[in-house]
Amino acid sequence: MSKKAPAKSKQFNGQRDDEEVLFVFRRHIIAMRKGFYVMLVPFMISSAPPLIWQDKLELFILPVIGLSVGLIGFFYYFLMWRYTYFIVTDQRLRQVTQRGFFGTDVVELRLSKVQNISYNIPGFFGEVFKFGTIVIQTFVGDLVIKNVEHTDEIYNKLQDAVELASPVDREEDEEDL
Repeated sequence: MSKKAPAKSKQFNGQRDDEEVLFVFRRHIIAMRKGFYVMLVPFMISSAPPLIWQDKLELFILPVIGLSVGLIGFFYYFLMWRYTYFIVTDQRLRQVTQRGFFGTDVVELRLSKVQNISYNIPGFFGEVFKFGTIVIQTFVGDLVIKNVEHTDEIYNKLQDAVELASPVDREEDEEDL
């Protein structure tokens, strides 16, 4: 009787058997600032009538309705932010982007195809809130990831992952050329 090695549990859909997840990252919470605006604007607009006509008590329900509508909009943007993430394995970078409530876009990039990685922190607010943009350059084009939290740490991890990409993959890619 031969015993089979226990199968590794897959950490995400589409993970290969010989693939190991190195790290997962997502955009900074500041990427969903539109959601905060969508929440605040209806609340602020609906708060004006009770302030103008203070003798009409029934108008005080308007801010509650405005806040409810705003929270629904905020929830939408929160879901788009929460379910958009990046998975870096020892073989590839996988970008999963939520599009609406039911749509999902998946972009994969083999680490052996990466030529250069750079990052940019956009001024004062980028420094204070620790976010920036990472640009991954390949033969085909650039993958630009905006509003990345702790940009310098993710940049260093990506550099390490590209450097550690298996030499077999690089040799296969060179043969394809």
